[in-house]
Amino acid sequence: MPHRRPFRPASLLVAGLAVLLLVVPAHAEDKPSFRIAWSIYVGWMPWGHAEDTGIVDKWAEKYGIDIEFVQINDYIESINLYTAGEFDGCVMTNMDALTIPAAGGIDSTALVVGDFSNGNDGVVLKGASDLSAIKGQKVNLVELSVSHYLLARGLDSVGLAEKDLTVVNTSDADIVAAFSSDDVTSVVTWNPQLSEVTAMPGASLVFDSSKIPGEIIDMLVVNTATLGKNEALGKALLGAWYETMALMSDPGDKGKAAREAMGKASGTDLAGYEKQLAATQMFYQPKDALAFVRSEQLPKTMDLVRQFSFEHGLLGPGASSADAVGIAFPGGKTLGDTGNVKLRFEDRFHAMAAAGEL
Repeated sequence: MPHRRPFRPASLLVAGLAVLLLVVPAHAEDKPSFRIAWSIYVGWMPWGHAEDTGIVDKWAEKYGIDIEFVQINDYIESINLYTAGEFDGCVMTNMDALTIPAAGGIDSTALVVGDFSNGNDGVVLKGASDLSAIKGQKVNLVELSVSHYLLARGLDSVGLAEKDLTVVNTSDADIVAAFSSDDVTSVVTWNPQLSEVTAMPGASLVFDSSKIPGEIIDMLVVNTATLGKNEALGKALLGAWYETMALMSDPGDKGKAAREAMGKASGTDLAGYEKQLAATQMFYQPKDALAFVRSEQLPKTMDLVRQFSFEHGLLGPGASSADAVGIAFPGGKTLGDTGNVKLRFEDRFHAMAAAGEL
């Protein structure tokens, strides 16, 4: 909700024996206010840190707006809330951006492309060290999420298909507890849950996202119409993000303290968080994110993602092909229906950041 504004008495007017106290607001109008949903994940902890340390407020004030980051404990629920219009933006992966808000008709822009998973998502088995042993098993994961996508890519690498196993839909909040039970033998999950699961007796990481680099992308997505009306929102978010990137990548005590705080906030310590960072390709510099968004590989990746999504019925009941939802990229390239573009990869604000124009 927008912050409550302070009021102050403006003047005292005396008319006969009556004294009238007039009260006027400190500002004639409230600043434009925006709410962003975020959830716990190594690549999204910088947003929580930026909120906690005042970096978000600093950049919002620079552009005359208010921005509030709200932590949501259930990742998929946070995206659902964004899709329902409860938030102006939300952290999510590239696949979830396509299959939930975009497929639901909400035109969304990948404003900040922060990193891609390079080992932070994985398939874990009990009592087996080869992915092929997953055949015939029940596999617990967040169904139809990037975990499901990772599983499909892994199965393809060993000549298996989803028909060779049974998927059991399990919330990310429950995945660790599920794997600790005797009747669960395989899970697919992301960090920090992945680190907890792999540390359990008999657990083996048999496939992870480092085998498909650049395919599971972590982003901050905002409503396209909202961004179009409020360029200040894009500038403030990019400014806050790259100030936080500079802080956390600092080789000295400041960077260490920031990473330690992020680790603690995510339920681990400095060593645990840095282990997760080692499995994440962070874009600490805007020029690196800009190059990634403008690369020829990104449309190829999104083509893989949209084909998986269509095959699993994630593009909506009316989708007759993977082209049902259009995806736009820098330079005018589009996948799918150009008349129904609902997911856009933005390079303009990254370019501003790279040029030092924020």
